[in-house]
Amino acid sequence: MARIGFIGLGNMGLPMAQNLIKAGHTVAGFDMVRASAEKLSAAGGTPSPGIAAAVKDAEVVITMLPAGQHVRDVYLAGDGVLASVKPGTLLIDSSTIDVETARAVAKAADAKGLAMLDAPVSGGVGGAQGGTLTFMVGGSADAFARAKPILETMGKTIVHAGGSGNGQAAKICNNMILGVSMIAVSEAFVLAEKLGLDAQKLFDISSKSSGQCWSMTAYCPVPGPVPTSPANRDYQAGFTAAMMHKDLKLAQDAAAAAGASTPMGAQAAALYGRYCECGEAGRDFSGIIRFLNQS
Repeated sequence: MARIGFIGLGNMGLPMAQNLIKAGHTVAGFDMVRASAEKLSAAGGTPSPGIAAAVKDAEVVITMLPAGQHVRDVYLAGDGVLASVKPGTLLIDSSTIDVETARAVAKAADAKGLAMLDAPVSGGVGGAQGGTLTFMVGGSADAFARAKPILETMGKTIVHAGGSGNGQAAKICNNMILGVSMIAVSEAFVLAEKLGLDAQKLFDISSKSSGQCWSMTAYCPVPGPVPTSPANRDYQAGFTAAMMHKDLKLAQDAAAAAGASTPMGAQAAALYGRYCECGEAGRDFSGIIRFLNQS
């Protein structure tokens, strides 16, 4: 069992840390929100007063943070992770951030002789709670081999995507597919309603035909066909519209930097931006069907 320092105990980070504790690992955690640290304590972890205290004795450090600037601050600050860990500590960042930041922080870690992986996740809060996340991992093969047993405690599918930054690249490409497909599925259900076609009938046909996709069969944006989808709970968020918008913007920034043409991704980013501006940023991203139905 490993001594783990965990920074970022939010909606995703806390259940990930709790699963590590359940597996027998020793977890010291830090979060700016005191209530999150108290929940870690209730699960058997050790709340820490700051980043340095959480990581100083760790064999592995895991971070789950909101954005690239937070990752830079946490790792590169004078009292941050790189300045506070012991030699040989394995660093894993599971935040979803821009590829440039992931590679820059990994380079800084390498300069200190530390192995670092970018390991963003897919699966949302439910996946974090159930330990069924998908990890898309960028970094060296040796670091991946060290990290895999730890990641398997929190996830079901662990994929090595290549060198540093490739985990982030995989994540933003995947979520661009998801954002575009959710809009397409939502538009189809809106059109079906206006044409007098029952939503369940469309689902029964498309879920077994060429229109089949995850947004249709696992996360259907209309109530009824998929009982576990947020549509049946007034779009209570499993993955917020704000987070989808963030990921789509990251994809657009990466596309611009790489010179890639992503017109559907650009349109999806614009639509989710407008949806969030309507006060729905905290709603599940599948709730965009309501925005499209009113447009």
